[in-house]
Amino acid sequence: MSELRVDSRFSESRESEAREVSGSRAAPAAAFDPKHSQLFLQRDSGRNMERKRWECSALPNGWKREEVTRKSGLSAGKSDVYYFSPTGKKFRSKPQLARYLGNSMDLSSFDFRTGKILMSKLNKNRQRLRYDHGQSKGKPDLNTSLPVRQTASIFKQPVTKVTNHPSNKVKTDPQKAVDQPRQLFWEKKLSGLNTCDIAEELVKTMDLPKGLQGVGPGYTDKTLLSALASALHTSSAPITGQLSAAVEKNPGVWLNTTQPLCKAFMVTDEDIRKQEDLVYNVRKRLEEALMADMLAHIEEATIEAKSLKEESTDEETESV
Repeated sequence: MSELRVDSRFSESRESEAREVSGSRAAPAAAFDPKHSQLFLQRDSGRNMERKRWECSALPNGWKREEVTRKSGLSAGKSDVYYFSPTGKKFRSKPQLARYLGNSMDLSSFDFRTGKILMSKLNKNRQRLRYDHGQSKGKPDLNTSLPVRQTASIFKQPVTKVTNHPSNKVKTDPQKAVDQPRQLFWEKKLSGLNTCDIAEELVKTMDLPKGLQGVGPGYTDKTLLSALASALHTSSAPITGQLSAAVEKNPGVWLNTTQPLCKAFMVTDEDIRKQEDLVYNVRKRLEEALMADMLAHIEEATIEAKSLKEESTDEETESV
């Protein structure tokens, strides 16, 4: 391998390296460019490579850029670009360079191939930063409504707010308080929907209490049941029904859109006790069914173990 170095700042270390290559063939002469701090040709196993190294102005002081151009072979004319830190560490790609520099320098607009800062990318990044900064400011949220718990529940459970100044009220943003408009009598879309089991047979719907009566044109118990379930899942307000008596005369005018289409009702202690008894009976039946299923599994396992034991005994008898 032959090597000839031309360096404007030829140090003693460079001279010692040149003396170590004594006895090798002389390399072809290379023109010296004063812009480059170092320029040399290297010949290795019949393949010429030209290395050019100079200071990189786009990076901090002491960083150098090296371009290696291949002179022969299938890749003749192609070049590779490397960067060297002030300590001599070599970097072959932009991600390596970015990981090394970290937050000390933004390389988003740096072109690794040419070693320059692209002004087009720099302007785009500045515009994006200004836009993001403007978006981050936004409009102050003055809504003081309580947040909703993030626990796994089908009902919305507001967070309990404890304060030392309950009389201090803050005006909320009217734009935040406005809900999305709904179509009048939208609950009628739920009519005609039925549930089926795995055998594609209709599941019997639950019976509503006598105190719950629908109001409005063409309302049935099934539609009212779907409307009540939808109100429980989509709203945190209590369900009281249509309190105004005029809604029966003209529902399109006097309808309270925040409540389902049912007459006003009151939940008594007797209704609560009946519901508790119903839930208790259902849980009792479920417990009995699970216990029967577990006993059946135990009995099947016992019979299977007994049959296996008898088969093994018969095989031993036949072998004897």
